[in-house]
Amino acid sequence: MGRLFGTDGVRGLANRDVTAEVALDLSVAAAHVLGSIGAFEGHRPRAIVGRDPRASGEFLAAAVAAGLASAGVDVDMVGVLPTPAVAHLTASRGVDLGVVISASHNPMPDNGIKFLARGGHKLDDELEKAIEARMGEHWERPVGAGVGRIRIDVGLAGEQYVQHLVGTVQHPLDGLRIVADCANGAASEVGPAALRAAGADVVVINASPDGRNINEESGSTHPEPLQAAVLAAHADLGVAFDGDADRCLAVDADGRVVDGDQIMGVLAIALAERDGLAHGTLVTTVMSNLGLRLAMQAAGIATVETAVGDRYVLEAMRAGGYGLGGEQSGHIILAEHATTGDGVLTALQLASRVAATGRPLGELAAVVRRLPQTLVNVPGVDRGRTDDDVLLDAVRSAEKELGETGRVLLRPSGTEPLVRVMVEAATQAEADRVAHELAEVVRERLAL
Repeated sequence: MGRLFGTDGVRGLANRDVTAEVALDLSVAAAHVLGSIGAFEGHRPRAIVGRDPRASGEFLAAAVAAGLASAGVDVDMVGVLPTPAVAHLTASRGVDLGVVISASHNPMPDNGIKFLARGGHKLDDELEKAIEARMGEHWERPVGAGVGRIRIDVGLAGEQYVQHLVGTVQHPLDGLRIVADCANGAASEVGPAALRAAGADVVVINASPDGRNINEESGSTHPEPLQAAVLAAHADLGVAFDGDADRCLAVDADGRVVDGDQIMGVLAIALAERDGLAHGTLVTTVMSNLGLRLAMQAAGIATVETAVGDRYVLEAMRAGGYGLGGEQSGHIILAEHATTGDGVLTALQLASRVAATGRPLGELAAVVRRLPQTLVNVPGVDRGRTDDDVLLDAVRSAEKELGETGRVLLRPSGTEPLVRVMVEAATQAEADRVAHELAEVVRERLAL
């Protein structure tokens, strides 16, 4: 696999890249690294292990638990729960380590392993590098009472998470009919349960996970079933989670998709109105639509942009003390209530805003007018030379032409000889034209 850890833990084809042996070795190494930096000092170490419903998660979770217990760590197996639920439980129970077995929105054959430090935050890059470096090393194994114990804790963990979620809702959802698409994933039980406990009338679709159907033509990456269900149920809105429920996209009463940018805009304005938006700032990535930035400017809200990836959003939020950030994909972090993106939490807060204002979701979301966007992938080029003078001149010329209602973004691929050209403009025709003109410059100047 090359380097194991990516931007979101270890991920790959289950039982080919992410094997039981890898899971066990990673867990042992994680215990050793955390022990060496004093994370277990003065107490018997504890960990929480949760997973999404993929079939491969069963043996991978067992391997992770076995590795941790063999290294002297007591393990609570909490079963199928969203990634943010494991993060919340890691923090609220004061354990030393959380482990999530999930490949998020990826297809069912994939799986992954993500470690969370005490407090529910992702491990930093240096700790991940140290864990990878110590895999397979010789070690003195504990014996007798020194080995870890494994405890099954399923129902109580889910109930605690739902209680936490419902406790964040400022205005009850009474009177709202909401369709929830659970992607046959980790939120299939707790997602609808939280929405109902908050007062909503909930219509549930794609909430029958069988180990094979996670993310299959459902959830946040496939909004079509949700759009149809919202219209059929005459619902006020719909929400769609991904496989591990750290994302949420929405659909308004007319069946129109409300993406992460629009959701962030709605939540940012709601927080700002009650003086709850830390430093009056929203954290976004460079891929957020320019329409979001313009809407925030009009509302008197500052924006901070990061590289693509929730890891970078969270880093910027923690560094600046900001409370709200996220991505167009619906991965939204509400720092007051969570240490990571939480799809069910996002759904509750969005629905609460609808209920509190009495305004339809479509009207609230209209504050963010998405500018037409065109993305062109240019393969077979040198992705390391996007600083070419002629190319940069062409970009500057395009940006001058587009003015304040457009922008250009060049994104080299991190893994292949490819450069992505993204253009936003006042009209789709203009975005298409400028994007293809710049793509041609990339093709000519960066040819291999």
